Amino acid sequence: MKKWKLVSAITVMSLMLAACGGGNNNEADQNASGGSAASNPPVTEQPPADNDASAPAYPMTISSTIASTENEEKGTIAFPDVTFEKMPEKIVVFDYGFLDTLDALGVEGVVGLAKDSSLPAHLEHFSGDEYTNIGTLKTPLFEDIAELDPDVIFISGRQSTFYEELKEIADVVFVGTQQNDYWNTFLASVDIAAKMFGKEAEAAEYLAKFDEALKNINTLAGNYETSLVTMYNEGNLSGFASNSRFGYMYEVYGFKPVTDDIEASSHGSNFGFEAVLEFNPEVLLVIDRTAATAGNTSNIEADMENAIIKKTKAYQNNRIVYLDGPLWYLGGGGLQSELAKIEEVLAELK
Repeated sequence: MKKWKLVSAITVMSLMLAACGGGNNNEADQNASGGSAASNPPVTEQPPADNDASAPAYPMTISSTIASTENEEKGTIAFPDVTFEKMPEKIVVFDYGFLDTLDALGVEGVVGLAKDSSLPAHLEHFSGDEYTNIGTLKTPLFEDIAELDPDVIFISGRQSTFYEELKEIADVVFVGTQQNDYWNTFLASVDIAAKMFGKEAEAAEYLAKFDEALKNINTLAGNYETSLVTMYNEGNLSGFASNSRFGYMYEVYGFKPVTDDIEASSHGSNFGFEAVLEFNPEVLLVIDRTAATAGNTSNIEADMENAIIKKTKAYQNNRIVYLDGPLWYLGGGGLQSELAKIEEVLAELK
């Protein structure tokens, strides 16, 4: 385990996590990384000493969900493979999606998480005193993390700029999703959790739940000729097309974009109410970013349902869908949250 000081890099063996099925789509701002996907050979594992077929085989080499990301301040940040000699027992998690997956799979050992940001409702049980606060999603508390002496730190896009500092404390694995390959990088993060902690059977069982959910949402989405995914933030609106942070709603869920002429960005392209009326989608999906920020009161419905929006097909046919901010903006990328997203859309449009 590494302490709070600079250490030399380890030479590790390459791996490629097998992302099972799914669409071909995003991080997140938490999760949207804008990085390049990892493309490494399979993990090489030694057979477990006790011959327990269900136990994960260590030493184990793990690849991050992406190989690198671009940062305005630090340029290219690479995430090299990491070899673990034994299963990590003390886990620090920044990425809420990965925390969600660990929780769904019944993994124990989480000792610290970013409690100063808005925990999604389904993860509120991690707000107790038994879990150490390690800051916000954008501001790590390095000394507090070092005091935990963790075996591994799991990060995503918002913490990538602090990769070198965190690596001085413990081995770091990037588990965030990639903006233009969201679904496959989500599945890769599940694979990381399943392999590292011996939960492959549990992961397969949980992923089976997505088969019916994706079938249902594809059928539902097929009822509409045009749709538009947007994000609301304190009175302003941004839009998302395919190959963007929320592009999986088109590519995996099956909604047909009203336009692809929208700049890909983690926060979307500025999109006025007039533009929504001009494109006039049958379905308008609105993610409430304001509600995802601690202490903010959202006026989303009052702001959205103005004289301009009331002229759209989506409003007139009661097809404006307001999506839970903490879930979609902060909490995606986990087994529970990704299933909950699909179920929320299904419930709102049925």
